[in-house]
Amino acid sequence: MSSPSKRKDMDVMKLMMSDYAVEPVNDSINEINVEFHGPKESLYEGGVWKVRVELPDAYPYKSPSIGFLNRIFHPNVDELSGSVCLDVINQSWSPMFDLLNVFEVFLPQLLLYPNPSDPLNGDAASLMIKDKEHYEKKVKEYCELYAKKENINGNTLGDESDEDESNEDISDGRSESSEEDVAGNADP
Repeated sequence: MSSPSKRKDMDVMKLMMSDYAVEPVNDSINEINVEFHGPKESLYEGGVWKVRVELPDAYPYKSPSIGFLNRIFHPNVDELSGSVCLDVINQSWSPMFDLLNVFEVFLPQLLLYPNPSDPLNGDAASLMIKDKEHYEKKVKEYCELYAKKENINGNTLGDESDEDESNEDISDGRSESSEEDVAGNADP
């Protein structure tokens, strides 16, 4: 097997050569943003999200960290941090998986088959269980408000103004800092 560094390079390159728009963060392939489209025939169809992927030094032996940068209403995605609760990424990751699996299988399955019994977003889980019609309406509302192509270009936090992206006073409560996301990633 090739070294983890070569495997990381190869997996990022495969993702770049696929149909996904991939942009390195800070000129490094250890952290990338990937444009992800909601799966067809789902509540999320037509939605576009920017997904942050952080690859650890031990990748592929250690799983990547995955998080949505623009808001999504889903029981297994933390609304504020964008962290994803998905067993195959957080607990049963295998070096046999690659980044294409994440974007072509794991994330689409997550959106198609939410698991309200293991939530990161308790409000979404509760609504899904108690009032499915209202839950579906809210998912579509979030897609309309936050999951459009214009939401992933420039400022991904939903602020329409790109004049001063470093101004942390103007925010919808979400943080771009991965250090603040640690609490959201602690619960597998």
